[in-house]
Amino acid sequence: MLSFRDRVVIITGASEGIGRALALVLAAQAPRLVLAARNAERLDELVQACRAAGADAIAVPTDVSDESACRRLIEAAVGQHGRIDVLVNNAGSTMWGRFDALASSDIFERLLRVNFLGAVYCTRYALPHLRETRGRIVAVASVAGFTGLPERSAYAASKHAVVGFFDSLRIELAGTGVSVTVVAPDFVASQHHRRAIGADGAPLGTTPMQESRIMSAEECARRIVPAIERRQRLLVTSTRGKLARWLKLVAPPLVDRLAADAIAKRR
Repeated sequence: MLSFRDRVVIITGASEGIGRALALVLAAQAPRLVLAARNAERLDELVQACRAAGADAIAVPTDVSDESACRRLIEAAVGQHGRIDVLVNNAGSTMWGRFDALASSDIFERLLRVNFLGAVYCTRYALPHLRETRGRIVAVASVAGFTGLPERSAYAASKHAVVGFFDSLRIELAGTGVSVTVVAPDFVASQHHRRAIGADGAPLGTTPMQESRIMSAEECARRIVPAIERRQRLLVTSTRGKLARWLKLVAPPLVDRLAADAIAKRR
């Protein structure tokens, strides 16, 4: 079943990780992909791979922390295809470091601008077009959007904001035909972790994760596509994440211990 054939799909943060994997999984359905990220070279490589897989694909280099760049992304998609059917807000940045060890509080602003405001900006400009097509909005959040994580305070704060915003928007859009799907991955193997901002404000350069023990970006993408297709309200990609949401209601200290353990073991 080719649910996304000829559908215009915008994916931010598409140059690597979940975004890249999602573009390649969707490409087999022959959609019209509009791929956005900051790295133009990696985007161009992805465009060629998606075209080889059967998609119509274009690259629009975009820094989602810049509202005017988000507006230009949406304008480029509409200018090229005349419509938007799916907006996937996937672009994101992360960090590792205890709050009391951070060299500067600027890290909070940096992550909020990319993870939260970038999604707000893109959604703002895409929404009129999505109303016309009764389209789909997808927000790639995190299990950290439901519970705190030690050493990830700025990241968790930004993802809580993402979940709160898109849950609110879903209610506002009731009856319009526009759906909102929030995706909450657990840890996913990605270059995302290698570029995580450390306590000193510089990228780590190496992943702190045991990547052999966590989900691949490809597997995560394969789970996301059916959720978009079904206009699913929420997709939590791991059993641990699903369990933590409910345990937080009945045994919050246990969830704190589980979160601390997950970070300590880096998996």
